[in-house]
Amino acid sequence: MINRRRVIHVGLAALPAVWLLGSSAASADQAFERFLPFLVDLDGWQGKKPQGFAMEMIGSNLITASRDYDRGPAHLQAQVMSGAAAQGALAPLRSAMNIETSEGRMNTSTIDGVQVMRSFNIKEQSGAILVALGTSALLSVNFKGISDDDALVLARKFNWKALQAAVAPK
Repeated sequence: MINRRRVIHVGLAALPAVWLLGSSAASADQAFERFLPFLVDLDGWQGKKPQGFAMEMIGSNLITASRDYDRGPAHLQAQVMSGAAAQGALAPLRSAMNIETSEGRMNTSTIDGVQVMRSFNIKEQSGAILVALGTSALLSVNFKGISDDDALVLARKFNWKALQAAVAPK
């Protein structure tokens, strides 16, 4: 006799593998692909292949595209994120909070008409830059091994205005 619980359990366990591996019938036009061209090469950095992910559920969605970059011991990751998770990540940026301690700092500002939050851990020479691309979309640049000023210069290499247009509702 077939154990239906076992069949269902094994079938559900295989779902993540299907998501990650895709299928031959999968569409070539994935939702995240529209962000990949914005993950540009950075002079002096070795960029890995961009990757993406899209998930849709009733009442919510998540689309991300990311690319890792290395230069010696320094590391940088740029990620475009759209959906409910991005909306939650933008909450501290919208509060316009600024904090400074002997260990690090976090500040919000407007750069080129765009809301930006920068955080930096002085001892570890690491941090993140969040760029608001809309009410539920952002560019996140995480870095380690470089100054926050150098990271901001690199973050500005990603075309913020074009990314804003790409995430705007059609």
